[in-house]
Amino acid sequence: MIADDISQKLEEFDLSDSDSNSDTEYEDETEYTRSNQASQFTVSKPLEKEDIVTKYADKIKTEPFKKGPQVTKDRAKRATVEQVLDARTLRFLGKIFRSGLITRINGCISTGKEANIYHGTHDDEESTEEFAVKIYKTSILVFKDRKRYVDGEFRFRNTKDQGNPRKMVKIWAEKEFRNLNRIYQSNVPCPKPYVIKSHVLVMEYLTEGDDQPSPKLKDYPFKGINDVNKYYHEMLICMRRLFQNCRLVHADLSEYNSIVHKDKLYIIDVSQSVEPDHPMALDFLRMDIKNVNDYFSRQNIDVYPEKSIFTFVTEPLGIEDSEEDLNAYLDSTPLKTTKDQEIEDEIFRSLHLVRSLKHLDERDFQKFSEGGVDTMRELVAPALPSEELTTATVDDNKEQDDNTSNSESDEESEKSDEDSSDDEEQAKPKGKKYEDKDEKKARKEATKLAKQEKRKTKMKKHVKKKLINKRKSGK
Repeated sequence: MIADDISQKLEEFDLSDSDSNSDTEYEDETEYTRSNQASQFTVSKPLEKEDIVTKYADKIKTEPFKKGPQVTKDRAKRATVEQVLDARTLRFLGKIFRSGLITRINGCISTGKEANIYHGTHDDEESTEEFAVKIYKTSILVFKDRKRYVDGEFRFRNTKDQGNPRKMVKIWAEKEFRNLNRIYQSNVPCPKPYVIKSHVLVMEYLTEGDDQPSPKLKDYPFKGINDVNKYYHEMLICMRRLFQNCRLVHADLSEYNSIVHKDKLYIIDVSQSVEPDHPMALDFLRMDIKNVNDYFSRQNIDVYPEKSIFTFVTEPLGIEDSEEDLNAYLDSTPLKTTKDQEIEDEIFRSLHLVRSLKHLDERDFQKFSEGGVDTMRELVAPALPSEELTTATVDDNKEQDDNTSNSESDEESEKSDEDSSDDEEQAKPKGKKYEDKDEKKARKEATKLAKQEKRKTKMKKHVKKKLINKRKSGK
């Protein structure tokens, strides 16, 4: 038993010894790791900003974030030659070449504020036609006031994105093509239009031969006073035919936009031309008349008053549309020879012309309700039968009102005399309750007639509604 007890104690002693060894080993390991970590911390240094950027440069994107696929456009694709020829325009020219109309562009004929014109031909020897290729500027828009010539046009009422220059130029080119078509079909002298592709327009080239273009009116050498008078009459006849037959106002007519070709006056550059229904059509027409008169008056001839030309252009006149009849009418029109007529022209330019109720301003509604609007009917359009009837009824109403006012004043004077002579008589009781049946009947009849007269000059509901909406929108 004693031996067993001794062996057991020895075993317990060995176990305690092994535990102490393990503790010492663990302490040694922790000290080693701590020393390693300390050595690491002492060796490593904090990274600077440049090192961080260099380390993660391949992962940092400095470009702005955009959704969808990013398309990189080369500036060379949008570069233009002579402000009109870019890759997009060349594609439209390629389509015209493939159609077989023209095969060669020989050079630039002229440059303007809105387009460049190039000379085009066909390589076929049998073809003798020459073409003017008008390419509108899209990169640099010098002529930025296009919007007022398009807004208000019934033909372009559904056009949108007019703030986009490329789309606006396309609409502008289409407008000139359609105006040229209308003028050419009405037998008014102008270049023949052939085809249009976006902002590239191909039309007839007016030339005298030997690659010499026909001169503009400003460069034409007149042979004498009779020659000047001839082209002055031709210009006025063209203005009348544009208005009456083509339903157009040129809106920029001058010696720069007309060409003398084969001793005949041709009208060009009709991209800004508008219809007579345009809100500013009559203002544009007066501007054209002034430009034409100013040019021909500088050629030392007497011109017609602007008011007479306006009547000649806009009125039917009851004569045939032949040059003989139109020239005879112009010969019978008196010329402007005095300073008083010049003052009348200035007054005429400042007049507010009204063609319809749509063009009435707010200041005119009160006059219109009273029947006193000066619409310049003798200048703008003949009065309709309904308008004449309305005017007649208004005048009759005024006369009737004057008569009734005079009769009322007479009655008042008679009553005052009667009152002065019959002061002693007792006053009758006043009020509807005490009046006679005959007096009551007469009073009601008079009220009914007065309401009928008032309805004749009453403002129409649609006119009143338009005035109210205009005032609301103005606020």
